[in-house]
Order: sequence, then structure tokens, then C-alpha cells
Amino acid sequence: MSKLDEKFELYSKTLVEKCNVTPDDELLKAVIKAMGPSIYNADGEIVAMSDKDEVTTLKENFVKKKLGLTDDAEVDQIVEKAFEIIGKSNPRKYRAVVCYLMVVELGKEALFK
Repeated sequence: MSKLDEKFELYSKTLVEKCNVTPDDELLKAVIKAMGPSIYNADGEIVAMSDKDEVTTLKENFVKKKLGLTDDAEVDQIVEKAFEIIGKSNPRKYRAVVCYLMVVELGKEALFK
């Protein structure tokens, strides 16, 4: 099994078990690929909700640039919703899972297909 397949299995399992979401496999794979090499770095793979700089980077580089949102209040709301779904107390907030949740919540699947 490739490293990418291992990550897919991990993130898919996390979506089902922690978020009660049955993922669209094709979409999840596309979101994972969009994360680039960051998913293979222990620090880059996780979003630290308490790190304001990291959350700002997520908002700027993914929500605004990739998903096209411009309204700061809407950006804050979608990030907060993704954190709520994955569980604020969950210490393993995988970046790919958080991003997948935002893509689905915003109906932006077409950007990844």
C-alpha cells in the first residue's frame, strides 16, 4: 500500500468515526492530493486550532485562495464549523479532513473534480 493510500485510509476512517461523515472517496482523494507534501509531515498534517498563525494560514491559503471565499466573517464561520464537526477537543485535527469538511459544507466539490 502506498503512503497516499495509507493517508486516504486514515482520513476516511477519521471522517466516519470522528465526524459521522461518509466521505466521497473520489473527492477525499482529490482534497488529499491538493494538500501536497504537508500530509507527510507530522506537524503539517495536523491543524492546531489554538495556534492563531496556523489557523490564519489555513484561512488564507485554503479557504480564500483555493475555495474562493472573500468575506472574513464567512471564512471564520466555515473554519469554526469544520472544527466543531471534527471535535474541538479532538487532538488529531487532520488538515485534509478539516479541508474536506469545508469543501463539502460550502458545496465546492466541483473545484476538486
